[in-house]
Amino acid sequence: MTNKTLMTDFYELTMAQTYFDKKEQDKKVYFDVFFRKNPFNGGYTIMGGLDNIVEYINNFKISEDDINYLRSLNKFSEEFLNYLKNLKFTGDIFAIPDGTVIFPNEPVITVRANIIEAQLIETALLTCFNHGSLVTTASKRITSATDKPVMEFGARRARGIDSAIEASKYAYVGGCCGTSNTLAAKKYDLPLMGTMAHSMICDADSEYEAFLDYAKSNPDNCVFLVDTFDTLRSGIPNAIRVANEYLKPNGYKFKGIRIDSGDLAYLSKEARRLLDDAGYKDTTICLSNGLNEETIKSLVNQEACFDSLGVGDNIAASKERVGGVYKLVAVEKEGELIPKIKVSNDTIKTINPGYKKVYRFYDKTTNYALGDVIILNDEIIPKDKYTLIDPNAEWKQTTITNYDVRELQVPIFIDGTQVYDVPSAKESKEYCDQEFKTIYPEIKRSSNPHGYYVDLSKKLLKLKKELIEQVVSQGGKQLVKCAKKN
Repeated sequence: MTNKTLMTDFYELTMAQTYFDKKEQDKKVYFDVFFRKNPFNGGYTIMGGLDNIVEYINNFKISEDDINYLRSLNKFSEEFLNYLKNLKFTGDIFAIPDGTVIFPNEPVITVRANIIEAQLIETALLTCFNHGSLVTTASKRITSATDKPVMEFGARRARGIDSAIEASKYAYVGGCCGTSNTLAAKKYDLPLMGTMAHSMICDADSEYEAFLDYAKSNPDNCVFLVDTFDTLRSGIPNAIRVANEYLKPNGYKFKGIRIDSGDLAYLSKEARRLLDDAGYKDTTICLSNGLNEETIKSLVNQEACFDSLGVGDNIAASKERVGGVYKLVAVEKEGELIPKIKVSNDTIKTINPGYKKVYRFYDKTTNYALGDVIILNDEIIPKDKYTLIDPNAEWKQTTITNYDVRELQVPIFIDGTQVYDVPSAKESKEYCDQEFKTIYPEIKRSSNPHGYYVDLSKKLLKLKKELIEQVVSQGGKQLVKCAKKN
């Protein structure tokens, strides 16, 4: 990745000038990245984007050319610009690994850094997290709708070249078997696959000649696109003819066909019949054409005949969003950790204050995840019994026993040094598959999913209520300090 440090919102820089003028550039602050609602009206989200965050932080530097540009804006002092010349990330980052199932309102990334460093990286962190998590989640939902392999075909629908490359990677992590994106396959060692386009068939003198030419050039990978003119009366008969006249006599296999339009359920059944009748029972059928989770389930319910699917738009360019946010939760002042809170008339936007950790409980017998709990950093989780408390309805309490527990966030950077080994796309995919198996099926339902416990410890819940009360009593003024008892 090239240096993209200035890929930050302008107000981050104007605020940084203010912090510098106040001589607060060394103040330690804590920020959480979290999201408030699962995309697709679903019951879960899949973590994505951490690998790109690591790359961004490792390339964090404001170059001389950047300084010249900022100077040309006539908004910043020379003293501040000189400070930026030597700026690098020296803080700590803790995060939940890519491929982990995550849920609303729990801190998926925590940043502890000097206030200017922490502010300048906000935009990039959110960009990486929001895009990576959205694509990975979309892929997992779509690939979970069928037990057949799903190929990612979304490069041409993605929002820019870089977005397309990263989307192909996250689609693979989320469950796709491979991609049509050649550069993504090269960069991340992904399985590369694809068929042919309608343009080649339209360009040829006839559909038969297009198939024959393609077979001669690609005899080991003959997957014919059969819906350019008429799938049943033209496309499949011509594909079978090429198989009979060229592939089979020369010892090549008729690998498959792809149908990209029309009534896919009906056409796939008829295609299977025609291929079987012609003696090509092993020839596969791939379906594509704007497929999403619901249309795939409909194909399954209609007993459509297919061996694989190609999905583009609804993985690489979904209309949904994750909506991750980056909120200040604590500052250090004179050796004391001071929790901070944002209170809103919109209850969902009232944040969980303080420096926190997230733990996940697993049933020792089934290995299913029982729930997550957010605790303050100095708390310890007991190993024998724990009571989960719904922060929105405290009377809803569940006491669990016979569990294993693990902390979800892991150290990524400590004092500006990377301490985390970024896994390969294949490793993240395998990890994601294993993590997904620990989530109850009811939570993974595509519609009306069962809710998953994300609760607060008693200590954190008490702190949150006290801070809200203090804010309200002060007429909404920002808190200056918090009692040490918290």
